[in-house]
Amino acid sequence: MYRCPGNQLSRRGFLAAGALGGVGLSLADLLMVQEARADQKSYDFIEAKAKSVIHIFLPGGLAQQESFDPKPYSPLEYRGEMGTTKTNTGEVFSETLKEVSKRADKFAVIRSMTHGEAAHERGTHNMFTGYKPSPALKYPSFGSVVSHEYGPRKNLPPYVCIPNMPNEFAGSGYLSSSYGPFSLGADPKNDNFKVRDLDLAGGVDMERFARRKSALETVNSRFTSMTSADNVGAMSTFYERAYSLLDSPDARKAFDISAEDGKLRDRYGRNEAGQRMLMARRLVESGVRLVTLTYGGWDMHQGITASIKRSMPPLDVALATLMDDLSDRGMLDETLVMVSSEFGRTPKINKDAGRDHWAKVFSVMLAGGGIKGGTVYGSSNAIASEPEENPVSPADLATTVYHQLGIVADKELMAPGDRPIEIVDGGQVIKGILA
Repeated sequence: MYRCPGNQLSRRGFLAAGALGGVGLSLADLLMVQEARADQKSYDFIEAKAKSVIHIFLPGGLAQQESFDPKPYSPLEYRGEMGTTKTNTGEVFSETLKEVSKRADKFAVIRSMTHGEAAHERGTHNMFTGYKPSPALKYPSFGSVVSHEYGPRKNLPPYVCIPNMPNEFAGSGYLSSSYGPFSLGADPKNDNFKVRDLDLAGGVDMERFARRKSALETVNSRFTSMTSADNVGAMSTFYERAYSLLDSPDARKAFDISAEDGKLRDRYGRNEAGQRMLMARRLVESGVRLVTLTYGGWDMHQGITASIKRSMPPLDVALATLMDDLSDRGMLDETLVMVSSEFGRTPKINKDAGRDHWAKVFSVMLAGGGIKGGTVYGSSNAIASEPEENPVSPADLATTVYHQLGIVADKELMAPGDRPIEIVDGGQVIKGILA
């Protein structure tokens, strides 16, 4: 597996205020805004390598030693009980990543992620926003920034969470709540899976729906014109997007996982990991810009070996299948897949045969969307207690994700009180993982 040296990119002086951040817009308005913003960015252009993102978040804190950064030569109390498996590029991962290891040429692993937040909420905030938590300001998530910068595509919400918004930091932060995620409200692994609010009520046909929509717009128009409150504007935007989904059979079809071939569903796995990843692929293929999904619980303070052996195999199979599926469809080059967690686990096994919270070093995986496959970036030391080479911060990771999407990470958006805030403050593009 190719190992790359550290690289730095100087920050760009790009000042463009997101003045529409607090305004609820119709779909037509959003599309016009995107055209205007495309023109605005022409003088500081970043070529987008990725059209969409699938963010697979593993809540609880995935152990680096039992996943992408095993330490087979360290003492037993540090390396743990699990063995390793060799990748198709000559590296070693944990023994439970057998299928993913066969596809190591398709992705990059960062083994030197680091921050100082060992509490779940604070670590999660870092990994969803690229910022340290602040009592003064609530920062927007990746999905909400992408929604703000690019808006809807093909009548689909720009930002979707599977099955629900996973935490409070996955929302729109200081941006208008209209840039928040659309949540499925149900798990696609369920046999009776159905996305909430996508079907007309019983006895209501499209003609009756159109009459109701017109009546509601008439009632709301005067009320909306009398206030600029964010929640009123946001609700208007939500209605417009809901109307777009109901009016578009193609958009509604994107959420119909039952339309997938049964054999492919079996390959992914008829479980949470498999069906959530398959749904994510359907959504980005149909036009959703960023999908966030969660799987499992990785806060393994006790019996980590048994817990990993139970939770990792479905993830291993589903993630390997997702990469194959995207590649087979010609989508991997334009879809950035990111696997992250809020932090890692302690270097030493505790008295309960588990590992505790550890934010000083952990691993993240990135595939597709202009990422150089077969790459390991950075390293941890012999006992996985801290970075040894090329430490990577959440701001660096966020800046790199935005860079691949064609978003200038130090562009300023407007927080309440007309306060300009950079999308990411101080991050550097991780050039060594880019193709």
